[in-house]
Amino acid sequence: MTSVITGDIIKSRDAENSEWINVLKSALTELSKDESYWEIYRGDSFQIEIEDVLKSYEAATYIKACIKTIKGLDVRMAIGIGAKTFKGKKVSESNGEAFRFSGETLESLKKEKLNLKIKTRNKILNKELNLYFKLALLSTDHWTSNSAEIVKLSLEHPKMLQKELAQLIGTNQHAISKRIKRAHLDEILELDKMYREKIDTLIQ
Repeated sequence: MTSVITGDIIKSRDAENSEWINVLKSALTELSKDESYWEIYRGDSFQIEIEDVLKSYEAATYIKACIKTIKGLDVRMAIGIGAKTFKGKKVSESNGEAFRFSGETLESLKKEKLNLKIKTRNKILNKELNLYFKLALLSTDHWTSNSAEIVKLSLEHPKMLQKELAQLIGTNQHAISKRIKRAHLDEILELDKMYREKIDTLIQ
């Protein structure tokens, strides 16, 4: 069993430059050093396979945080979890349930005007997790670039103290604390923990 995130950048054509391409490449590389597991195609679309299915929501959150560090941009993503029946030289050539679920779900997202959704074999689990995602999007869709930056750094350096994060970006601990609260990072991390518990039951 594996997980696949398929996504596209929202309003990429409105961006003044293509800075987001380097940001996206950097995010995907951070998630997988092996480029056969991710690909950027059709200009502003991408796909990445996350073999550790428990980390798929964290990965999606990380990608979103990276993209939203650029003012005015956002990302639409679909997580598919399921079997992998064929591994190609590139992720777009691989096949199986996870790839199919992810691709199909991304198409439905555009119609539903949502930015994150999951599909697995378990319809009850899908319904529950997608409700949680809808609620989380009320915050994450409105991250400022500062909020997104602190989420990005917190996921990259999970053991860093607020004081250390402040030093990293040249601000003070109080500012970091405010940004973390504004981004609802603690709640996002709680959701990630629950997500892992729910997905763990799926793969047992």
